Amino acid sequence: MHFALTEEQTAIQEVALAFARDRLAPHAGEWDEKAHFPVDVIRETAQLGMAAIYVPAEIGGSGLSRLDGALIMEALAYGCPSIAAYISIHNMVAWMVGKYGTAEQIAAWMPKLATMEWLGSYCLTEPGAGSDAAALKTTARKDADGYILNGTKQFISGAGATDFYFIFARTGGEGADGVSAFAVMKDTPGLSFGAIEKKMGWNAQPTRQVIMDNARVPASALVGGVEGRGFRFAMSGLDGGRINIGACSLGPAAFAIDKARDYMFERKAFGKNLADFQVLQFKLADMATNLEAGRLMIYRAADALDRADPHASMYSAMGKRFATDAGFEIVNEALQLHGGYGYLKDYGMEKLVRDLRVHQILEGTNEIMRVVISRKLLAGNRR
Repeated sequence: MHFALTEEQTAIQEVALAFARDRLAPHAGEWDEKAHFPVDVIRETAQLGMAAIYVPAEIGGSGLSRLDGALIMEALAYGCPSIAAYISIHNMVAWMVGKYGTAEQIAAWMPKLATMEWLGSYCLTEPGAGSDAAALKTTARKDADGYILNGTKQFISGAGATDFYFIFARTGGEGADGVSAFAVMKDTPGLSFGAIEKKMGWNAQPTRQVIMDNARVPASALVGGVEGRGFRFAMSGLDGGRINIGACSLGPAAFAIDKARDYMFERKAFGKNLADFQVLQFKLADMATNLEAGRLMIYRAADALDRADPHASMYSAMGKRFATDAGFEIVNEALQLHGGYGYLKDYGMEKLVRDLRVHQILEGTNEIMRVVISRKLLAGNRR
């Protein structure tokens, strides 16, 4: 078993990390404080091939692997987890278009998604349908000219600032088989947005409701051209989303460890550097060990997804659960190591604690991850 990255993967990681350090980290605190969504900076990542990472090259993407994508998300999140997580969401939208769109849809939509001329939002969750996505109530009624959509989507990242909305709606009866997927543009009559949510973290990206009130779309907006496949589309994206949000917890954890280490050499107590106290050395050692364990789990899950391993969903759930829990614990410990200074905005630790808390909820709560894992184990799906 070989654990080293290839030269190409190392180069990809270095490019993403340089962008995070130069273009994200210096501004992350200000974006958080002002609730500013830096669309111009986000679009710069498209020039680096980070807008359609695992979309095949022959249809306009970068043609990279899920493991490559995890490396990119981890590196970007070193600079700002909120922005990295949005870029992950945009990539999910681009991947779904490339995977499930018709040839005509891919030709029409992919060039603008791959260049980020269009920024994408993924619209599955509803006010009454979070973990139980099959219970969604948004409807798409067919008529002679296309479809009329009615309903509300909740907790939509980028809503109101993005251009392309990948929306799941019910075209048939109750349950998973009645769900279809639609591409809806921002300027569609009948499409509107709720107030910007006031959140604990992730303030650098807007989160709003997406509201459809007789929003009319043409028949060509039905992704894949066939009704009833939307729920399968949504479920197929979960493993990749879980891997990415786990990766977006690793980068900030690495940043927090770096900052805590530096602080331990700068700060003195009782005439000694903090780095000289064994109890703090042990704390730093545990933080680094948990970070490395999270990396191995996320990388293994991404590799399993690339290989279509039948256990990929379980590995993705395991990696997401462990990496997001560990990431939050690491940044919280880093804040503690900073003492009272960690509670101040100037040191950046409190922002990471606020940002990473939601990773334990996104892409399926960590309680749902335990459900996924236990079901696989109880069904005998383990090695």
